[in-house]
Amino acid sequence: MTDDELYPELVMDHNRRPHNFRAMPGATKEVEGYNPLCGDKIRLFVKLDGERVDDVSFQGNGCAYSTASASLMTEAIKGKSREEALQLMARFHDVMTTDHASLGSLGKLEALVGLRKNPLRVKCITLAWHALKSALTSESEVVSTE
Repeated sequence: MTDDELYPELVMDHNRRPHNFRAMPGATKEVEGYNPLCGDKIRLFVKLDGERVDDVSFQGNGCAYSTASASLMTEAIKGKSREEALQLMARFHDVMTTDHASLGSLGKLEALVGLRKNPLRVKCITLAWHALKSALTSESEVVSTE
C-alpha cells in the first residue's frame, strides 16, 4: 500500500504543514489530550469572544492522523459559536464511529472519514475533538481517548 492510498493528499498536507500549530498566550481555555494506545499528545488552546470561538490552536506530538485532524479541526471551528462547534464535534464523532452516520456537509473534514476503517486510528483522529469538547464545556483540563 502506498502513502497515497494510506493517507489522502489533504491529510498528508495538514500533517506536514499543520495549520494553527502554535501556543496561544491569553487563551480562554487550555486542554491536554493523550492517546495512550499510540502516544499522541496534544495541547489545545481556545480563545472565546463571548460565545464565539475567536481563535484556536494546538501543539503536540502525534501521528499523521492526529496532527492532520487537529489542523483541520482548528480551521473548521474558528469563528463558529460554541454551540456550532459542539454540534460539528458531535456530527464528526458520529461519522467517525458509526457506519450508518450521514456525512452531511463536513467540508475538508471529509478527507478523514475514509480513515475510519481502522478503529485504532479513530482514536488518533478524534483526540483533538475530545479536547475541544472539554475546552468548550469546561469538563476537564486533561482528556484521554481511553
